[in-house]
Amino acid sequence: MKGVKYMSKFSRAELEAYWMPYTGNRQFKDDPRMIAGADGAYLIDDRGRRIFDGLSGLWTTGLGHCRPEISDAIANQTRKLDFAPSFQFGHDGAFELANRLKDLAPEDLNYVFYTNSGSDGADTSTKIARAYWRQRGQPAKTRIIGRAKGYHGASWGAISFGGIGANRKLWGQAMEADHLNHTQVATDLFTRGMSKTGGELAEELHEIVALHDASNIAAVIVEPFSGSGGVIIPPEGYLKRLRDICTQYDILLIFDEVITAFGRAGSMFGAIEFGVTPDMMTIAKQLTNGAVPMGAVIVREGIYQTFMDTGGPDYMLELPHGYTYSGHPLSCAAALATLDIIEQEQIVGRVKSMSPYFEEAVHSLKGAKHVGDIRNYGFAAGISLNHIPGEPARRPFEIAQRMWEKGFFVRYGGDNLQIGIPFISEKHEIDSFFNALDEEINRQD
Repeated sequence: MKGVKYMSKFSRAELEAYWMPYTGNRQFKDDPRMIAGADGAYLIDDRGRRIFDGLSGLWTTGLGHCRPEISDAIANQTRKLDFAPSFQFGHDGAFELANRLKDLAPEDLNYVFYTNSGSDGADTSTKIARAYWRQRGQPAKTRIIGRAKGYHGASWGAISFGGIGANRKLWGQAMEADHLNHTQVATDLFTRGMSKTGGELAEELHEIVALHDASNIAAVIVEPFSGSGGVIIPPEGYLKRLRDICTQYDILLIFDEVITAFGRAGSMFGAIEFGVTPDMMTIAKQLTNGAVPMGAVIVREGIYQTFMDTGGPDYMLELPHGYTYSGHPLSCAAALATLDIIEQEQIVGRVKSMSPYFEEAVHSLKGAKHVGDIRNYGFAAGISLNHIPGEPARRPFEIAQRMWEKGFFVRYGGDNLQIGIPFISEKHEIDSFFNALDEEINRQD
């Protein structure tokens, strides 16, 4: 990158102490980008500059940063109950939140198991799937089917059934999995919303079943639409067809809704937006507006009841699984306050009504230099950029760095840019963001 580098208050040696996740540590520590604060739709760097948050944190803070309602709820909770053991004991907040989520979720998804993040939510849902079949007397049903370009976190399980090559290549095989092809079709470019073609891609599941046999497959896990894989939107009918095929072969269907839940798709859940009810949903990120780490798996009644019916004496553990911080009091307080804001400010309806304006703005980049494809749904968009020979990730990286210097945060990954603007974004902010992005894309050689 050209230009004057900002001098961090930390020396290069001090920066080395923190091994940063999903970061080019060498480049960052040569040219650090430090966030000192946040307010509403903006991050504030350590130079005091306001940076429009074009990814809502990491798909987490759609309501805006530092919401006083959430901060107050967390602070009040610390004075009342800062921690409660989640093994063999409960607290009011965990049950109140579970019932709120039950009421919001699609019909028959009535039971909530708390996790700490999307990664262990994916692990938890697939562990439940495998244990469910064992409890049903079908222990051979162990294989998990994911999807190419799918992202389900960074845990051992999640990188196995996840489908992003860069997240898999260093580790080797972890658990048995197979993958459907993704739905980003090379001949179907610059699609607005769901493509009218490609729903038949779900039929590939028949071939995977023929290869492994349904007696060996526990679950299929997919995102309603992806984020880290480049914001890949399902074609019309695709998710419904997956649901039908899973039902046909007695395979569980899991939706990873870590990005699509709580408004991003223009509905409370992607399952509701696309009219398809899975057997389990994983949620995280927007659940607490990013204020405190938290995730959950929401499970249909038949799965939960199977464990209760086969659990032995009532004092025995039906599911020997959980986390020290499952249903943490502060997380529950943050989540309840977040849900209050979503409902009181009619956030889901706002995203739905503003999505056409966002769509026009992102597709205004069609024709910009190097833009090979654009995909969008709700308040999410992916922009594929044509490669610099031999360096497919360089152009997105350089554009993202220049955008940061101009006061805009856009995420880069692989050969694409990912956009997930805050739910509270105004039209003038959307215009400014995409005008700046258009300028920076066209500046590229």
